[in-house]
Amino acid sequence: MRTSESAYDRRRLRQWLAGEARADGVSRRDMLRLLAAAGLAGAAPVALGTPAAAAAPGIVKPLPDDRFTVRGTNAETRFAALAGTGYHTPNDRFFVRNHTATPTLSASDWALTVHGDGLTRDRTVDFTLADLRKLPSVTHSAFVECAGNGRSFFTSQQRQPVSGTAWTLGAIGVARWRGVRLADVLGRAGLSRRAVDVLPRGLDADYVTDDGTNLGRVRRPLPLSKALDDVLLAYEMNGEPLPPDHGHPVRVLVPSWIGIASVKWVGDIEVSAEPLYSPWNTDFYRLFGDAYPDEGSAPLTRQTIKSAWELDGQADLRAGVAHRLTGRSWSGAGGVVRVEVSTDSGTTWRAARLHDAPRRDGWVRWSTHWRPPAPGPYTLLARATDTTGRTQPEATVHNTQGYLFDAVVRHPVNAV
Repeated sequence: MRTSESAYDRRRLRQWLAGEARADGVSRRDMLRLLAAAGLAGAAPVALGTPAAAAAPGIVKPLPDDRFTVRGTNAETRFAALAGTGYHTPNDRFFVRNHTATPTLSASDWALTVHGDGLTRDRTVDFTLADLRKLPSVTHSAFVECAGNGRSFFTSQQRQPVSGTAWTLGAIGVARWRGVRLADVLGRAGLSRRAVDVLPRGLDADYVTDDGTNLGRVRRPLPLSKALDDVLLAYEMNGEPLPPDHGHPVRVLVPSWIGIASVKWVGDIEVSAEPLYSPWNTDFYRLFGDAYPDEGSAPLTRQTIKSAWELDGQADLRAGVAHRLTGRSWSGAGGVVRVEVSTDSGTTWRAARLHDAPRRDGWVRWSTHWRPPAPGPYTLLARATDTTGRTQPEATVHNTQGYLFDAVVRHPVNAV
């Protein structure tokens, strides 16, 4: 298409400011709150419930204790389980974020429906998995990371209350994804010049809040500029068909953005000529709190910067012996170009050795050597700097739902 993506974004913004947007599953009250940014109305943010912890997590793959911490319907990777595994996270160690439970879907029966008034003649087009495989394939290594990764540190380090799953740093994984460009599928479906938003929707069960509100299936819109950039419809993960817990048979992959954008088990995609909203970019995945406007921040997009040691908390290390310690750092805004570590609670810092080239949608592995001088407790720190010049801060500005924690994490170990 000849119209530039910046023109699409400008038109989308004008429509939003004029109130010309459609909010599927969003109440009028919440839309009024959204329009407050345009000076039209105001309302306090609404706190919705989180899923109750299930007796069984609804996850298909095994979750051994040495690799995962089960958190309700989710499973967090233990970072110590990634030591020595290479750049890509093995499928059997990749974290799981489910709103409900992993569905059982047949690849042979699956079809993707692309529809909406952002297509030529407002038509509907179906694609089978075989149809997608006939299109040019793309292989891309990228992380998927939950927006709440690191959430527990708001409470444990900053003594600030937040809601949501109490992740430490293991709600991330990097895989080698193979699929087709979403741009190619939209082009085959007949993309119109009117299109501004693209809304993928999953095939998992409806999400019901604690108060009984049914929000429907998980869905979150993408601006067309991102949809036509680097987004994939992925059908392979690390050289294998997508496992059930990770989106079989096809998922959306939105590199460098928060994980909710990479909708699993995608079943349909609406292409719209007007901006779209859902609960996943209004009540969820925005920043609320004292530091933000009453209507909240803009919907979250890119992930932030983090570092993690490949050690369990309170790990025992032999005193007086040299240890090679490893970790990983990443950023959604730019590739990580420097990692500094401290073994004395931040009194002194030194550069870690990097083992990968910087990539905005990937991570770098790093290592350092340390000889604990004497038995006792120690606190390890690691802080990364990316190509934009951003360095992890000492503290993250608080938000009530605990998103985008980016502060340096204090990692306790014991020399014995």
